[in-house]
Amino acid sequence: MKALVALILLVQLPIHKAAPAAPPAPLGCDDPESEAAAAVAVSYINGHSHHGYKFALNRIDNIRILPQGPNNDIIFLELDLLETTCHILSPTPLQNCTVRSFTEHAVEGDCDVKLQKVDGKFSVLASKCHSHADSSEDVLQVCPECPLLATWNNTEVLTTVTAALNDHNSKTADAYLKLLEIGRARIQYAPAHVALVEFAVAATNCSAAQAKDNAEACQLLPDDQSNYGFCAATMVLQPSEDLTVNCQLYGHQVPTPDVPLLSQDTSGGLVPNVVQGFTNHNLRLSHNNPVASESSSSEFPTSVLSAKPVAKRAVAEAAQHDKVPRPVGFVPPPPPCPGKIRHFKI
Repeated sequence: MKALVALILLVQLPIHKAAPAAPPAPLGCDDPESEAAAAVAVSYINGHSHHGYKFALNRIDNIRILPQGPNNDIIFLELDLLETTCHILSPTPLQNCTVRSFTEHAVEGDCDVKLQKVDGKFSVLASKCHSHADSSEDVLQVCPECPLLATWNNTEVLTTVTAALNDHNSKTADAYLKLLEIGRARIQYAPAHVALVEFAVAATNCSAAQAKDNAEACQLLPDDQSNYGFCAATMVLQPSEDLTVNCQLYGHQVPTPDVPLLSQDTSGGLVPNVVQGFTNHNLRLSHNNPVASESSSSEFPTSVLSAKPVAKRAVAEAAQHDKVPRPVGFVPPPPPCPGKIRHFKI
């Protein structure tokens, strides 16, 4: 009888099921993990760019994490970048590169990057970027007399680059330099007429003196001896001509096996697109993989990809929190995305 009573009582006991694990909290754009992923992404973008300048992080616009298993996540980042003064050939670490000011006619980069995080280590799977210069109108509103970006095939730009390179080669006893590419050019029309140019160069197998007899015979050094450099020149065209040139050679650099320092098809002359009237090197030329964008990925079910992004989910959660009485003076936390602006907004 006692056994029967015990069995009845046991059956009547409530059955407690294990509560499902709570979903991970959304990752904010300014969280340390987001910034660590962005740092890896920016390093990859600069390391795999073949023209133009290094870019620095300005803001993390969005981040999405798709768990793949224990200690394995796929991460999609949307980044705003700004051009620095360091050419991609420069060995200067990014943290020592200066972001160009707004009045220098800034160039912005927009990038989507797909990463994988396994056991705490990030690796980039794909990148897709586009870069563009700020509008002339925006610059002139702040600085009416600031020089503005000019097209590389502008006659005054080409004249200044040629004069600057000839001037440097005529005054040096070192290696004869050839033009690799024009990095950027600006022209100012008032109060003086001035052209400002920046361009990448490379040393040849001739000295400057030897090149005087036959410059065309001078060839770039082979990869195992290559020596790249960078020049900046200012030419006053009016009221009287005056030229200032500063060239610096970086010394031999050994690129990683899959990343050439600069495409050799541009050696010794202007890049092919110089005649198309461009004013800045577009990151799209080096980063154009559609898989980098979450919306373009075919690796995940549609139901997963259509889930609310972090920013929208945060708004919904904030709306719920707003219904809860708060003490006087309470300041709600900022939304997780987009993140803070580190330099300035274009």
